[in-house]
Amino acid sequence: MSPKVKELIQKLGEAIHESVSESDQIAGVVKDIREQGFDVLLMLEATIGLNEVEEEDEEADVEAEEGAAPFTRNDLSFLKSLRITLPDEGKEPTD
Repeated sequence: MSPKVKELIQKLGEAIHESVSESDQIAGVVKDIREQGFDVLLMLEATIGLNEVEEEDEEADVEAEEGAAPFTRNDLSFLKSLRITLPDEGKEPTD
């Protein structure tokens, strides 16, 4: 992974942290919980996944948008990870 991508991931993490820290909605709920006699410890875990996009994938996505193919291999892999099957699973994905 390039240093530029690592830097961008770091910035993303910082932006998420800042958004949560400065959220009036979160602060309000935490205040309400404290008023009920509880101390609040908020720990969040963020998983950032990257999938390098190749030129072929971009072309396949454009074709999918035009109706030529409804799902790419990445789409089917994602659906399978969620344990979602399609009625016409025998069809070959694009890519």
